[in-house]
Amino acid sequence: MKKATAALAVMLCLAAISGCKKAETQNTPGGGPAPEPANESCAGGKTTGGVTSLPAPAGEQPDDGGKLVRRLEAEPPTLNPITGTDVSEQDINLFIMEGLLDIDLATGELKPLLAERWEVADDKVTFTFHLRHDVTFHDGKPMTAADVIYSIDRIMDPKVDAAGLRSYFSDCESYKKLDDYTVQIKWKKPYFKALEMVGGVPIVPRHVLDDGTDFNQHPYGRKPVGTGPYRFVEWDTGQKIVLERYPGYWGKRPHFERVEFKILTNDDVALQVLKKGELDFIERVKRVQWLKQTGGKDFTHRFNKLHYNYPSYSYLGWNMRKPLFSDQRVRQALTMLLNREAMLKEIFYCLGHVANGPFYYTTPYADPDIKPFAYDPERARQLLAEAGWKDTDGDGVLDRDGAPFRFELSFTADVPEWEQMAVMYRQDLKKAGIDMVIRKLEWAVFLENVQRWKFDACAMAWALDANPDPYQLFHGSQADISASSNHVGFKNAEVDRLIELNRAEFDRDKRIEYCRQIHRIIHDQQPYTFFLTGERLSVLNKRIHNVLTYPIRPCLMFNDWYAPKSLQKYKDLPGP
Repeated sequence: MKKATAALAVMLCLAAISGCKKAETQNTPGGGPAPEPANESCAGGKTTGGVTSLPAPAGEQPDDGGKLVRRLEAEPPTLNPITGTDVSEQDINLFIMEGLLDIDLATGELKPLLAERWEVADDKVTFTFHLRHDVTFHDGKPMTAADVIYSIDRIMDPKVDAAGLRSYFSDCESYKKLDDYTVQIKWKKPYFKALEMVGGVPIVPRHVLDDGTDFNQHPYGRKPVGTGPYRFVEWDTGQKIVLERYPGYWGKRPHFERVEFKILTNDDVALQVLKKGELDFIERVKRVQWLKQTGGKDFTHRFNKLHYNYPSYSYLGWNMRKPLFSDQRVRQALTMLLNREAMLKEIFYCLGHVANGPFYYTTPYADPDIKPFAYDPERARQLLAEAGWKDTDGDGVLDRDGAPFRFELSFTADVPEWEQMAVMYRQDLKKAGIDMVIRKLEWAVFLENVQRWKFDACAMAWALDANPDPYQLFHGSQADISASSNHVGFKNAEVDRLIELNRAEFDRDKRIEYCRQIHRIIHDQQPYTFFLTGERLSVLNKRIHNVLTYPIRPCLMFNDWYAPKSLQKYKDLPGP
C-alpha cells in the first residue's frame, strides 16, 4: 500500500479515541513503553498486554499470496477520494489511490510516488512535478498530466462536494500541463503545506469521470479506479468490499493477493468473527474487549494485541449558528457539566486521556500549560446565570426570554460508548436545569446532517495531520460553506489571523508558537467540548507477520504485511 499524502483532518465514526500513553514523539517504527493511566482518578487502570510493534522473525523472508481480511467499522458513503470525508473511505483508498508524492511514516519526509522528481522555485510558490512514464490506471489506461489537472480541477470546482480539501487550496493561483508528463502549480503566496497538499492529491482518471455525469453522484464512487497496488473488485453492500493486487502496478508489489474489508458495525460481533477465524485484523477494539475479552490462553495463543499512538481526538461540537450556543459562557458551562474523568473511568476503563484542544497531545503544537476544564457543576450554573439562563417558571428547566434550555445531541448509532456517554451527560445536565434529547443515527444520515448543519450538538472525532493547519476546521471563512469541516460555525478574528500566519510560516518553531496561541483561544472559546484522545488498541491473527507501527497516520503500512505460505488461508482465491 502507498499512502496518499493529502493529510487533513478526517471524520471518524468511532467513539472516543483510546489510549493513555505519556506525551512523547517517536520517529522510528514501534518502541515505547505500555501506556500508563491518564490521571490520578484512573490510577488503577492499565493497558494490560500488547506490544507497540511486531517485526518479522529474524531471517524470515516474506511470502507472497493469500488474503488479508480486516474489519471495516462503517460502510462509506462513497469511495470517490475527492468527495469522501470519512475514515472508512480513506482506509480503503489507501490501497487503491495514489498522489504525486508519498510521505515516509517514520520520518515525515516527502518522497517520490507518481512524480519521480519535483522542483520548488526560490519563490516557494512555484512547484514543478515530473511524472513517471510507466504508471497505468487499473483499466490499463496511462496516467498523464491531464489526469493530475483534472483531479485538481474537481477539487477547485465549487459544485463538487470537496470543501474540506478545497480549503487547503484557497491560495492556489494556477496549475497547468507543461507536457504530457510535467505539471506546474503556482500558489498566490507561500504556504508551508503547499507541496505536501499538492503532492497528496489523489489522482483520479479523467477518461472515466469526465463523461457529463454529476461528479458528486458518479458511479465511480461505487467502483473506483486508481493507480495503486490494489484494484477494486466488489462492493457487496452491508457485507464486504474486496480488492485484488493489480498485476500492472508500476511499483513494489504488496504481498497479499487480495484484501477484503468485512463490514462489521457491531464491535462485539466483530470480535466474535475474529475468534471464529473469519477475520484477521480489527484496528480498533473496545476497551472492555481489550481488558476482559482478549486475554485468555486460547486468545493469546492465536492472536496478537497491538497498541500505538493514533493522532486523533473526539469531541462534542456545538452548532454556534444557533442562539443557544452562541454565548462562550454557555459553551464553557456545557463542558464543565461533562464529567470526562468519571466517563474515562466508568465507560473507558481508564484507557484514555482527556483531550483539551485541537492539537494532538503528544506533539509540540499542543500547549502543555492548558488543562482541561474540570467537572464543576457549581461554576457551570454561575456561568449559565450570567448568560441569562434561569428557571423562572419553576419547572426544573432553565429558560431565557420564554424559551427553555433544550437541545438535541446526535451521534452515530454504531458506537455504544457514545450512548453511554450521552446517558451520563443527560443526567448531569438535568440536575443543572438543561434538557438534552439523545438522537442516534445511521452513520451516513448523521454525516449528512452534520455537513448540512442540521444538528444542535454532535458527537464525533477527527483524525489529525502530522503538520497541523487548523484552517480547515476553525478558520471563519469555512463557517459559511456547506459541507465544510467547520460545521460548528466557529468564527474568531484572532484565530483567523494566527491561522493565516501559521500557513505562511516555514519555521517550525514559529508555527509551534502560533498553534499554541490558537490552542489557548479555542480552549477558552470552547466551540467543541474536547473529549478523549490517545492510543489505538488493535488485535490481529498471529499468522500476519511484519506489523510495524509509525507515529504518522495511518500508523500502519499494510504493504509490509504478509502471511507465510504455511499460514495462508481463505482458499476462495482467485474468485471474489
